[in-house]
Amino acid sequence: MATINNNFSKLAAGYLFPEIARRTKAYTQEFPNNELMKLGIGNTTESLPPFLVKAMKNKLDLLSNNETYSGYGDEQGDTALREGLCEYYQRYGVSLDPTEFFISDGAKADAANIQELFGKNNIIAFQDPAYPVYVDSNVVSGRTSGFNKKVGAYENFVYLPCNEENGFIPKVPNTKVDVIYLCSPNNPTGAVMSHNQLKEFVDYARENKAIIIFDSAYCEYVKDEDLPKSIYEVEGAKECSIEINSFSKNAGFTGVRLGWSIVPKALIVEDCEAGIINKMWNRRQCTFFNGASNIAQAGGLAALSGVGHQECQNLVDYYMGNAKIIKEGLESVGLTCYGGDNSPYIWAKTPNNMSSWDFFDFLLNKCHVVVTPGSGFGPSGEFFIRVSSYGHRENVVKAILSIKENM
Repeated sequence: MATINNNFSKLAAGYLFPEIARRTKAYTQEFPNNELMKLGIGNTTESLPPFLVKAMKNKLDLLSNNETYSGYGDEQGDTALREGLCEYYQRYGVSLDPTEFFISDGAKADAANIQELFGKNNIIAFQDPAYPVYVDSNVVSGRTSGFNKKVGAYENFVYLPCNEENGFIPKVPNTKVDVIYLCSPNNPTGAVMSHNQLKEFVDYARENKAIIIFDSAYCEYVKDEDLPKSIYEVEGAKECSIEINSFSKNAGFTGVRLGWSIVPKALIVEDCEAGIINKMWNRRQCTFFNGASNIAQAGGLAALSGVGHQECQNLVDYYMGNAKIIKEGLESVGLTCYGGDNSPYIWAKTPNNMSSWDFFDFLLNKCHVVVTPGSGFGPSGEFFIRVSSYGHRENVVKAILSIKENM
């Protein structure tokens, strides 16, 4: 008799973004003539950079000819792309080997699947607030006994609060943990960790033989040259860190789907020597994954080139221009805002201690603007909203104008 994985039933009420979609749909059905302006989900809106499009079209042309057609590629990713990523990281003074890169169909899947490498009894720590997939994937894997509604958190997990008092940068755990999820620039708060702040985590992980899962999907938005874009800029990080990244937010590949994970051969944990984790992830990918789209990978390689990289930077600059408009607009109506300078997200404090979802509903019903409630990212996200800079400029301007007129 088949049975289900009951760990799914431990997940807290509906996933954040589907719940936003549900409330938005209900509003649209009730008020079909009201135009909604969406500053919620971080989905890119501008067209793909031309140089990348050309590269993918050229790949399609090759696939349309029997003499140049190719089917399955390497599960680890095209060699040229992995070598290109090695050169990309050298811009930050980071030296890596192509065999340490694993190309995927996006950072989200890697962020969810990477926990498969670690034992069920490992103690997991998360930045709080955090991108929901980190937590939810560990819930489904059976590492929690359930959700505690009183505190708004899962049992057995260690939450590392990110709040106004600590500048939304977490402190290292004060107890022993085994796996730590970090994201910088952070989604949702927009905070960026300094070299010294990252080094504290690296030092902790090396001392405790813990692993850091470092999500750097928004690193191209870091304009401050004193801030790190990769955890491997910190000495010793290769011994304790897996880095996840993506072409989604700098190249506009949210729908094209292409990302990568770096699993250094120097990684060590409590019960295995260097090289084993790299081999495990390679085996996992070879067993469960047939490789990323060869068309998408052609676009990714183009994004790393001189022309492609500049076009991607132009795209990033466009969204950062949106972020400036949003932040200045929200501050003009008295909201306290963070982020938006080295990150595409603005983390805004709700007025008068209004709950995140109540302020979401207020902005939806009074201003016709959709944002993301901070509480959906974890207990420390309550009393905040995340506002996304991903949108057409005219819609962003219109949304901010509506907020100014109706708040």
